[in-house]
Amino acid sequence: MALNKKIAIPLVVIILASAAGGGWYAWKHKGHDHAADEKTSQGKQLYTCSMHPFIIKDKPGTCPICGMELIKKIESAPGDGAAMTPEQKQQADMLGHVSLSTTQRVMANVATVEAKKSAMNKEINAVGIVQYDQSRQAKVTAWIAGRIDRLNVNTVGAFVSKDKPVAEVYSPDLLATQQEYLLAIKSREQLKDSPIRSISQNGDGLVSSAKQRLMLFGVKESQIAELEKAGKPNIRLPIFTPLSGVVIEKMVQQGQYVNTGDVLFNIADLSTVWVEMEVYENEFPNVHIGQMVEIRSQSFPGKPFSGKISYIYPFLDPKTRTVKARVEMHNPGMKLKPDMFVNAIIKIPLGSAIVLPVTAVMDTGKRQVAWVESSPGMFEPRDVQVGQRTDDKIQILSGINVGDKVAVSGSYLIDSESQLKGSGGGHENMPGMKMDDKKPAPASQQPPAKKGTLKMDDMKM
Repeated sequence: MALNKKIAIPLVVIILASAAGGGWYAWKHKGHDHAADEKTSQGKQLYTCSMHPFIIKDKPGTCPICGMELIKKIESAPGDGAAMTPEQKQQADMLGHVSLSTTQRVMANVATVEAKKSAMNKEINAVGIVQYDQSRQAKVTAWIAGRIDRLNVNTVGAFVSKDKPVAEVYSPDLLATQQEYLLAIKSREQLKDSPIRSISQNGDGLVSSAKQRLMLFGVKESQIAELEKAGKPNIRLPIFTPLSGVVIEKMVQQGQYVNTGDVLFNIADLSTVWVEMEVYENEFPNVHIGQMVEIRSQSFPGKPFSGKISYIYPFLDPKTRTVKARVEMHNPGMKLKPDMFVNAIIKIPLGSAIVLPVTAVMDTGKRQVAWVESSPGMFEPRDVQVGQRTDDKIQILSGINVGDKVAVSGSYLIDSESQLKGSGGGHENMPGMKMDDKKPAPASQQPPAKKGTLKMDDMKM
């Protein structure tokens, strides 16, 4: 009996202690959240770093990593914007901002410029080839069959004038036609005094018919007048060129027999030339007839020429993906030679707009982003709409206001800091990945911390 009492009393004490402990534990944890009770019991506001959100402290201070001032930690659920206070919304917006100290700006080479409106000109550079002005080309042909008795032009490149003959042709047909014309004149003189009117008018008809045949052989009015004055036929018929210019091709030799219609010379007037330039298909919508074009040649450095676009060809070259445009221009001193390569520059005024360096805009493929310094050391991303672009300037249509300070160098480093911060910055997230789904690696997979670098007691993971 004494033995049973010794066993029963400790057993009852143990059972009562276990029941009391279990009841206290159930009451303590019933319907409560540890993190919420901890915060409620503490009643303290937590602080974190905007660039290193894993740094959490229970009092204001500076970040042990970058030295930035800590901000209040937002405890509301992500995406629950309706339940956020104005202060919390402002803090949430600030998460997209990046703050840089003076030292960080120097190390990241961050430079800003003030956005201003200025006139912008777009330049289209194209390659062109000098060509003959086709409206100022002519062929000298034989109007009658015969023999070239005299050739006044013997070389290609010689200058010829339309007032001086380039060759003289002997033709039996021409000689006979001249004699016929002289006989018609004599007959007209004899028949004009006839009392019969039909006979007197017949003489005028013979003269007119013979004169018409001479003109068909290429004889000019002045030559016919000289023939009538001299009273004897010319053995050789002078051949004139239709225009003054340069001989670019010579097809006959002196003493050669030619037929009617044979080409003797090709003549070109080089006082005006064409430049056919090739414009890429993404630039030719900005090219219009009447635009001024500056022509530069390596043969005459520092001496530009100028002309106007007179024609744009209605087809595209499928091999070079270019459209040809014709520039008509004067050629003083015949400095521009046919088949010469030149550079063509078209300046297109785009009007007044906000213009920034190209490096100020980051193109993610879906959107264009610029980083604006909203306050000293604080940068915020702005979606911008861009217009025309030159070599080093870009036109801003919307997203930037006059007076904004925009980062023109170091933008990608600012964006990288924003990515580390988890705000997304100017880049979209990868497909199928959400920023909220990122979880820290297990402690077993994390690299060991270096000694003397960070105090882990300042962090709450």
